[in-house]
Amino acid sequence: MIDPLVSPSSPRDAQPTIGLIGMGAMGRMYAKYLSEAGWQKINVCDLPSKHADLVRDYASTPHITPMVDGHAVSRSSDFIMYSVEAEFIDRVVQQYGPSTKLNAVVAGQTSVKAPEREAFEKYLPPDAHIVSCHSLHGPGVNPVGQPLVLIRHRAPPEALTFVENLLSCLRSRYVYLSYEEHDLVTANTQAVTHFAFLTMGTAWTNSLSYPWEQGLYVGGIETAKVNLTLRIYSNKWHVYAGLAILNPKARIQINQYAKSATELFKLMLAGGNGSEEEVVKLRKRVEWGRETVFGNRSVGKKPILLSQEILDRFSLGLLPAASPDPSSPIFSTTSNLPPSKYRPNSHLSLLAMVDCWAHLGIKPFEHLALAATPIFRLFLGVAEHLFLSPSLLGSAIQSALYDTWHRSDDLEFVVAARGWSQCVSFGSFELYRRRFDETRSFFEGRFEEAGKLGSEMIQAIMETEIQRELEEAEQGVPVATTED
Repeated sequence: MIDPLVSPSSPRDAQPTIGLIGMGAMGRMYAKYLSEAGWQKINVCDLPSKHADLVRDYASTPHITPMVDGHAVSRSSDFIMYSVEAEFIDRVVQQYGPSTKLNAVVAGQTSVKAPEREAFEKYLPPDAHIVSCHSLHGPGVNPVGQPLVLIRHRAPPEALTFVENLLSCLRSRYVYLSYEEHDLVTANTQAVTHFAFLTMGTAWTNSLSYPWEQGLYVGGIETAKVNLTLRIYSNKWHVYAGLAILNPKARIQINQYAKSATELFKLMLAGGNGSEEEVVKLRKRVEWGRETVFGNRSVGKKPILLSQEILDRFSLGLLPAASPDPSSPIFSTTSNLPPSKYRPNSHLSLLAMVDCWAHLGIKPFEHLALAATPIFRLFLGVAEHLFLSPSLLGSAIQSALYDTWHRSDDLEFVVAARGWSQCVSFGSFELYRRRFDETRSFFEGRFEEAGKLGSEMIQAIMETEIQRELEEAEQGVPVATTED
């Protein structure tokens, strides 16, 4: 095997040949950072039909050589990364795996590792070293400081050192897991989180409304919901399909989220219709979820979101006046809480998320410290902001029970959640694609604006989070670990 301590400053002849099979958005991201770091021998390929496009796209890019297929890449490369969809990993490795160069290190950039592991073990030569990886963020997110999972599955320690040095140009934070641990963590941090936003988008589509344009869901928590939903639908469907369909643990969580949304909505309806018993059940269930998920939150730790005003800067819609008329129809007429510029609603998507975590025994703050994606970090921050604020949570429960203006929206949300859950349970990628693309088409034309605001919002929250961690370190507050 090549020198594990090799670097971009090493002579060209001493550098490894890097091979990337699959040049979608993530493959191109890796090619960009590896090339800019100074690695001088990078071979890439995609489908043979896309070879001419690769030649054109990289004609003026130093160090990157498009090749006709994966055989050419596999035979010539010391490090080979399969950056293909989890749905196709078995087929692609079966085709190109036997051509793997002697003693090469092989990795996969799939979001679900069970099919990848099976394909590698089945089709790679026994001399190939398997050190897999997964950047837990999308191609549009700056990888600096983001979690990058490394999996030393079938390789000596020096092979892991080699991969660490090779990918250090991303400046990501390494997280060391097994294949099994990876799929559990990604199910907990990504699958059900993506599912919540997919459901929101479908519900808005079925309502034929852009809620931020109607003054109904604007500012604060709603800003995060809207921006992250549009961010997800601006990507390709396959980014989320494999994670949901091929990961058995993800299916369990998605089913529970739909169940939680349905049961909470039924309690809201029954309580709002005068059943005091159902009112008590709803309040107790929400409080149980709060205590189960947030009850052991470390004393002295600052929240992920410091204020709703931070989010207001990135709102797509116009915010109400700072000092509104309490009699205005945009505010609840049943709440006994002080009026706010944020219109109360049930926040069913967040209540269902925390209820789902509680029922499955998921401890989200453990995963936040371990391998959180930007979207998971923000969604957890929004849920924390709601559940740890007695006034906000009380207002949400009050509105859920007695306000009727959002009942139709909550109904659409429940129907969408059940529909997406059934879609995943069928295991059909084609059905998933059709459902995703139908919703995506409704938001066409809004992605550029939302993408810019969403990126700025994520960056602002990440900077706030880094500052928070620095302040807590100075104060001696322990950093969360998986043993917390």
